[in-house]
Amino acid sequence: MERQNFDSVVKFFVSVIGIIVILAVLKELQALFIPFVIAYFLFFIFHPVNVYFEKKKVPQVVTIIFDVILMALVIWGFYRLVLSSVYQINQELPLYIAKLNHIISNTAISLGVKDKAYTEFQIDQLFSMFDVSALAESFLNTTLSFITTTGLVLFFFIFISSGHDKIYEALRNRFEEKELEKQEENPTEAFNIKDTFNHIVQQVQKYILTKFLISLLTGVIIGFILYLFDVKFFFIWALLTVFLNFIPNFGSIIAVLFPALMSLIQFDSFGYTLLILGIMITIQNLIGNILEPKVFGSSLGINPIVILISLIVWGYIWGIVGMFLSVPLTAILKITLTGTKSPNLRLISDLMSN
Repeated sequence: MERQNFDSVVKFFVSVIGIIVILAVLKELQALFIPFVIAYFLFFIFHPVNVYFEKKKVPQVVTIIFDVILMALVIWGFYRLVLSSVYQINQELPLYIAKLNHIISNTAISLGVKDKAYTEFQIDQLFSMFDVSALAESFLNTTLSFITTTGLVLFFFIFISSGHDKIYEALRNRFEEKELEKQEENPTEAFNIKDTFNHIVQQVQKYILTKFLISLLTGVIIGFILYLFDVKFFFIWALLTVFLNFIPNFGSIIAVLFPALMSLIQFDSFGYTLLILGIMITIQNLIGNILEPKVFGSSLGINPIVILISLIVWGYIWGIVGMFLSVPLTAILKITLTGTKSPNLRLISDLMSN
């Protein structure tokens, strides 16, 4: 008995060390793993279309070329849209900086603040603290990183699309052999890789599509509200809302702050800004806390605490991209653990469940 307990303790600590090593490798080699994971998610998204083409006897090479061209056009369109939006804001940036200086100075004076750092506030001084050449270099590096990552995503997607079925068949054959052996020895220990894989594909597709439609609905409503209140660049803030809503919990908070700040600078009115902010927060809460749970139902069934921990862990490992991918990655882990009959793994799955 003591020997068995000792072996269990050793296995536990070896597993913990193994997980830490894996996470460290994922963080260290994120330049390769991020494009690979994104490419695999894109493969899941295109899977129904590719299956349809396969049924229509379309050659796999033609299907892959179609997928890559479509992705390249979408990425190029998004990049052009972001660049034009940044250029548009940059054109009026000096005016906004002057208005912001005025608002902060007047607010400080009205609150009785005597410090000239606030009463004669100049945000330009903050910009002077930064090395312009360093900022330019950072922007260039970011642009090059985006181009490199996009190229790697498309590169990985081509190989995943052409080689995924072979890997799946090899894994299925291996697990089916083990499954038959386990079914003979102990039926409760069997693991069905086919059902698990199909479930993962369906859940990832459902999550991305549903989350995108809900985020799009939120962005359209927010954009329309900002348009009614005549807030500048309402389309940019609506687009930002769509993408930030993919980040659980914190994304919707960040999404309302930028248009609120724009409203404050544009109209120089705290009351008007609070009204707009209140409406946006109400919309985010109605959609996020009422509509979204009803649409998703129990399809993912992940504990909110697990989602928060996942957001922190993946955010630490892969930054902003990790935050976007945290929920689908956690869902894949949960589905995989649910598919096994191991008591310990099922316990982890139950702990992750909502």
